Amino acid sequence: MSQVKMKVNGREVSAATEGRTLLSSYLRDLLGLTGTHVGCDTSQCGACVVLVDGKAVKSCTAFAADLEGAEVTTVEGMANPDGSLGRIQQAFQDYHGLQCGFCTPGMVMSTAALLAENPKPSEEEVRHYLEGNICRCTGYQNIVRAVMAASGQDAGALAAE
Repeated sequence: MSQVKMKVNGREVSAATEGRTLLSSYLRDLLGLTGTHVGCDTSQCGACVVLVDGKAVKSCTAFAADLEGAEVTTVEGMANPDGSLGRIQQAFQDYHGLQCGFCTPGMVMSTAALLAENPKPSEEEVRHYLEGNICRCTGYQNIVRAVMAASGQDAGALAAE
């Protein structure tokens, strides 16, 4: 066991972990940040996506010990300072980009990474970027609308599927 220190959602944290502890377990089990969902443990579904130093990472395949000193943002860290929904979260609510909600944290985090790289993506770029996130409920159209709205673009002008 060793102490692994990192910054999570803007605050310094430290927890004793084994070398094989996954980042998803570190966040959920040791820090109590259960917004990061684990759906497959094989990096297929994308429900566990978090930002590590600003980049989208599937936390079910990253070892916490390898991220000593990293800056991690989870879906809990996407809220506004007053606790209200952040811009991306609000867009997902406003455009019904969720149904059961299981994939939503990973979708929100992937959207944050996309918009950091490309603030005004096209519909095609959004769809391509989110290919690593599986949603079994929505059919994706409203998720794409939510991402477009979060980017400040017209979400109503999307092509029909």
